[in-house]
Amino acid sequence: MRIRVRTAGVSPVDLALRAGDSPSRDGLALPHVPGADAAGVIDEVGAGVAGFTNGDDMFGAVDVARLGGASAEFAVPAFWAAKPSSMPWEEAGAAGTSAETATRALDLLGAGEGTTLLIDGAAGGVGSVAVQLATARGARVIGTTRPESHILLAGLGATPVAYGPGLAGRVRALGVPRVDLALDVAGAGSLEELITVTGTATVVTLADFTGPERGVRLSRGRYGGEPDGRHGLALAAALSAEGRVRIPVERVFPAARAAEAHAAAARGPRQGKIVIDLAGMRGAG
Repeated sequence: MRIRVRTAGVSPVDLALRAGDSPSRDGLALPHVPGADAAGVIDEVGAGVAGFTNGDDMFGAVDVARLGGASAEFAVPAFWAAKPSSMPWEEAGAAGTSAETATRALDLLGAGEGTTLLIDGAAGGVGSVAVQLATARGARVIGTTRPESHILLAGLGATPVAYGPGLAGRVRALGVPRVDLALDVAGAGSLEELITVTGTATVVTLADFTGPERGVRLSRGRYGGEPDGRHGLALAAALSAEGRVRIPVERVFPAARAAEAHAAAARGPRQGKIVIDLAGMRGAG
């Protein structure tokens, strides 16, 4: 499947490089087209693709092992779902890898009805989606973030708490009987605190590559031999149509200011994702 890209999410590539997802650990071959997430209109459907046709709106992600290819006029997604009319283009352009990664992590943890999940770094692109998908599964969610993002998290369905040293005490102060599971999205050195709160076997990290040294599972998806979470895209689309999921987007940049968009994504922390509008560059309707 090939799509004419309308919007593309911006993600720093350093985590993927450190995880070994790039064909080269020494850097990217240049010239390089960045971007993993994309949303757009199907331009061509190849053999073996069922249920989609030219002109359909969709969102998804390219092969993340390439660390790019989505911020272009055309892109070939590796996994995708139909974009519901309830999901604005800027949200759709940010949704692909966030929904896949969040779903994969929640599956690994077994988050669901009756569980309490602590997400460290809950206001970012993946964390904010994980909050909503976990809540939809019936889990109670506690999310760490900066104080200025507490309102955002509460609106997404999580109980907000400040991140940083002393987390275990702040969680106890909430009066929660127990925390069953923990997901480290931020990679900010919080693993020891998360282990204290929940225990080693119930912690998954997406961003701290010292995790295995501490007995914590580091999730790398199919690059680590795990089932991926691509089935989460269709679920996120369905929940969006029901008004139960939104993809937080901090800022949208025009294509002519793509360098600024990447600089903003690299700075962090953020409330949601940074998106590039490629449709505006060519006047697409």
